[in-house]
Amino acid sequence: MALNKKTVEDFNAAGRRVLVRCDFNVPLKEGKITDETRVKAALPTIQKLIDEGAKVILCSHLGKVKNGPNEGESLAPVAKCLSDKLGKEVNFVSDYNVTGDAATKAVADMKDGDVVLLQNTRFRGKEETKPTEAGEAFAKELADLCDDYVCDAFGSAHRAHASVSVVTKFVREKGGNCAVGYLMEKEIKFLGNAVENPVRPFVAILGGAKVADKLAVIDNLLTKCDTLIIGGGMAYTFIKAQGGSVGNSLVDDSKLDYCKEMMAKAEKLGKKLLLPVDTVAADGFPNPIDDPNLQTTIVKTAEIPADKEGLDIGPETRAIYAEAAKTAKTVVWNGPMGVSENPVLAAGTVAVAEALAATDATTIIGGGDSAAAVNNLGFGDKMSHISTGGGASLEFLEGKELPGVVAADDK
Repeated sequence: MALNKKTVEDFNAAGRRVLVRCDFNVPLKEGKITDETRVKAALPTIQKLIDEGAKVILCSHLGKVKNGPNEGESLAPVAKCLSDKLGKEVNFVSDYNVTGDAATKAVADMKDGDVVLLQNTRFRGKEETKPTEAGEAFAKELADLCDDYVCDAFGSAHRAHASVSVVTKFVREKGGNCAVGYLMEKEIKFLGNAVENPVRPFVAILGGAKVADKLAVIDNLLTKCDTLIIGGGMAYTFIKAQGGSVGNSLVDDSKLDYCKEMMAKAEKLGKKLLLPVDTVAADGFPNPIDDPNLQTTIVKTAEIPADKEGLDIGPETRAIYAEAAKTAKTVVWNGPMGVSENPVLAAGTVAVAEALAATDATTIIGGGDSAAAVNNLGFGDKMSHISTGGGASLEFLEGKELPGVVAADDK
């Protein structure tokens, strides 16, 4: 997907009220942000608009908000973090209604270069646009606060929500610009080029627990990449489909035929499909998950004993996967190779991260657990691009159009 969309560079925001949809869905612990990656990713677009003299109105969701508004999912900690990072006060509107009188007044009082942050969009309960009329009403209220709209929330761009895509209808109706921010532009450039126009050899690495989560991704990437590497819990369904014995390992029996189809497709297209040849097995899933004393054994992946569970790729597989990654010119990686939260079971994920860190290839980490793993292991600065969106990255890799991108004005 090439980006032929209007960006923040394509209009002058001086003196205009600009609503920016960010992805501030950050992890919180006791009211403190434990990972500021998504806040930092939003700063270039925000700073550009401030420097240009716009009135910058920020909005985002945080958490799933299943039981109604609560202080535990308020964006108040984000406002404090933003104030520190921008070196100026961000006026936080704590009103649970999001677009009510408090927000209207805060925006009316803004001077050029000011920043206002609205409350968690999901506190309204209409963010997901169900019923449609309620979602549209919320989207119109958001549009009423601004002159122009910028979507910079790649992590939410795969959702056709009120503040992500529906709002553009009402901004456009009154002659406003609907653009994407620097982060969205960067995400689409890296992921789009990787999938549609990669420098070859192109190696795709997929991990994670379930085959079901990656069905369309596997299917699409097999037509695009030169080598597809499978790791994580999803590998055992492929191994079983080959006739291997996988013990108590995670298997989706309903996807065995699908795995056979994908292996046949790879062969027909002349693509390499690499599966683990050995595995780190234990008596069961670690409890607690980070138990450092877990007892493990290395076994052949197709010969896992009946009373054992495969939980990470083994040393021989690590070497094979690392070698494949090192010979690539473009690598996309989504999903860990094992239970990487456990120090005993992180070696497979570490080996892949080290291989990518050592290569001169374009290396793209597709958000979610793999992004967290790379950052936690200290390899973040060695990667070409770490996506801020798990679900959005996956849908992009499936070849789907993202509502948050589609909704922006074409150039």
